[in-house]
Amino acid sequence: MTDPSAWILSDDYAGLQAQAIGLAEAAGLRYELRTLAPAIPWRWIAARLWPAPLSVVADAVQGPLPDVVIGAGGKAGPVLAALRRRGAQVVQVQHPRMDPRHFDLVIVNRHDGLTGPNVVVTRTALHRVTPQRLADAAEAWRGHVAALPRPLVAVLVGGSNGRHRLDQAVGVALADQLAGMMRRDHVGLMLTPSRRTDPDVIRTLRERLAPLGAWVWDGQGENPYFGMLALADVIVATEDSVSMVSEAVATAAPVLLAALPGSSRRIDAFHRALLDEGRIRRFAGRCEVWPTAPLNDTPLAAAELRRRLRL
Repeated sequence: MTDPSAWILSDDYAGLQAQAIGLAEAAGLRYELRTLAPAIPWRWIAARLWPAPLSVVADAVQGPLPDVVIGAGGKAGPVLAALRRRGAQVVQVQHPRMDPRHFDLVIVNRHDGLTGPNVVVTRTALHRVTPQRLADAAEAWRGHVAALPRPLVAVLVGGSNGRHRLDQAVGVALADQLAGMMRRDHVGLMLTPSRRTDPDVIRTLRERLAPLGAWVWDGQGENPYFGMLALADVIVATEDSVSMVSEAVATAAPVLLAALPGSSRRIDAFHRALLDEGRIRRFAGRCEVWPTAPLNDTPLAAAELRRRLRL
């Protein structure tokens, strides 16, 4: 028997797509990623106001329906609801901003504040971090950082996003904190920026940390992200990304949260829960180590998908 088939419908955002792909992989689905790209003027109009959602994203919903359609993000909600009226089984990742009864299953973070008989609540965002992926990445990247001192600190840097700010001035302050930690605690440091990181911030981090022995990814070749997660003794992550922190706490490493100017009610609630549970701590410019265990609800959400949809 072949694995059940799936479409993944999502905006063209790597973080959103990674959540849906992680769910599909954990559920053992054969998935096809289809990007929702509405034409003008619909791209400027909230999806909930589209009078005929399937016609707005017609290219993404062509062909025989798969066993399940997984949607991620705001545009996906109305499209999935319309597909369900055509007989599809649909699963929405993240709050759909519409009645959850329009879906077979909705998977949300606990900070979304959504409950219901067909709602599965997770403690962190869905993602693609698995023990096997970490083991493979550790083997592939160990040689790149073998010369760095231990403990080895992985730094995951995000960027400005409308809720938090990571501009040049903030980048300088973060670089100074990290440099101070390297000097005082004699740690090895490896750093990877994200797609959202301002090039000037990347330049600042490299100029201030590389002379101290830090390994800063230059954006060339294969992304070392999973390798850094796998090999780190401690992880420092900027607070702008729920997905990035969720991936970090799926490892066994302690996670330190680097503050940025700005705030978000939902993201703050997400962090507060993990802080209260002791899974993460605030980064204060020092390397801290305490007993931790991986926190990963993606397999549980995937099992619920298979069970409830009888796949």
